[in-house]
Amino acid sequence: MAEIENLFSKVQHSRDAVCRAEGLACVRGAMPVFEGVSFAVSSGQALCVRGANGSGKSSLLRQLAGLLPLAAGVLTPPELARNAHYLGHADGLKAALTIAETLAYDAALAGHGDGSALGDVAMRLGLAGRDWQFVADLSAGQKRRLTLARLVIDPRPLWLLDEPMTALDDAGCALVGTLAKAHLQSGGMIIAASHEALDFADAELLLGSEA
Repeated sequence: MAEIENLFSKVQHSRDAVCRAEGLACVRGAMPVFEGVSFAVSSGQALCVRGANGSGKSSLLRQLAGLLPLAAGVLTPPELARNAHYLGHADGLKAALTIAETLAYDAALAGHGDGSALGDVAMRLGLAGRDWQFVADLSAGQKRRLTLARLVIDPRPLWLLDEPMTALDDAGCALVGTLAKAHLQSGGMIIAASHEALDFADAELLLGSEA
């Protein structure tokens, strides 16, 4: 835990931040997915969104990320998506890049062009010594670890995580938990969709009915 905390040691998010949703509704293909969804997540808190397949967990996260329109309801603050990281089912990685090139690319997008801390990030995420390896040759779990690097390289107060434990072994799942707890301690917020309970979550939001 201490090693991961070092990656967040210079990050302090506002302790007054709140993500609030009131009466959200979602419609996909003219079919209602959910309606009347309300919740509030404050600085240092995590919300686990649960529900059966098709209940709208992923759709809700995509709405919060600004990738799907709201059929009804209000999000506060309105610029919520600008201050959020969204990690969905697709990894968004470029197969032709190496791990080192991927990390450098993410660092440049975040405005950290010197890349001075990238080696430390790779080591903490269990990717040390693989700088040369192409993304196309990585396992599903290694790709998942590489996507997690974005959360560290470009600190943002809100994490939107869709099934964050997918494709990860026990060590990888423990890594996600450790990253999440360090983020929350720095004042961050997390909203995560998951079929299973998340030990870093303070509260649960149930969509639809459990299968």
